[in-house]
Amino acid sequence: MTIKPTIVLVHGFWGGAAHWAKVIVELDKRGYRSIFAVENPLTSLADDAERTRKMVKQVDGHVVLVGHSYGGAVITEAGDLPNVAGLVYIAAFAPDAGESPGQITEEMPPVAAANLAPDSDGYLWVKQDKFHESFCQDLSTEEALVMAVTQKAPLATTFGDNVTAPAWKAKPTWYQVSTADRMINPDNERRMAKRMNPRKIIELDAGHASLASQPGPVTDLIDEAATELS
Repeated sequence: MTIKPTIVLVHGFWGGAAHWAKVIVELDKRGYRSIFAVENPLTSLADDAERTRKMVKQVDGHVVLVGHSYGGAVITEAGDLPNVAGLVYIAAFAPDAGESPGQITEEMPPVAAANLAPDSDGYLWVKQDKFHESFCQDLSTEEALVMAVTQKAPLATTFGDNVTAPAWKAKPTWYQVSTADRMINPDNERRMAKRMNPRKIIELDAGHASLASQPGPVTDLIDEAATELS
């Protein structure tokens, strides 16, 4: 019998591990019994990568790392561990060495860039009244409200943290582009995906929170990666 690898899910800015709720349920339905969702502090790329590494090191056997949004930068930085078999990017940043999510964003600004607001403590928020249209326009009003109110803001400086040694240069990768993404320019996603030379790229007619609005196709891609790596 083929042993399924462990799936470790890594969230991005403006949300926590619970953003993966629907994907977790889908993975469980498909027989995945070893699933973890990292809760990153969003205080720096180094802090978040270290937290993710600690989670991966607790796992016996192969791991498929899955990153959404800024979580893609985290798995790019943390994916060099020997038991990481592959990386799956969900509407995510995939910086090269010396690149940061902020730099990539400035090169091709997304539609909702103006809806970000720093506070007096240095944290960067999506304006609550703009969250639905910016982050998850294809979710219900109620779901968007909960996401907006419970959003986990990063320290704004984290946007400028550079990746050192990108794991996607050494590990098999898969990438999902959200064609209606307003938080990362879809053309930026396509550019990052193409240069990784991934095993597969899929495009979904989805906003930034494709992990919540289209958990079925997102899980299909994770499952395909995990099956290929088993």
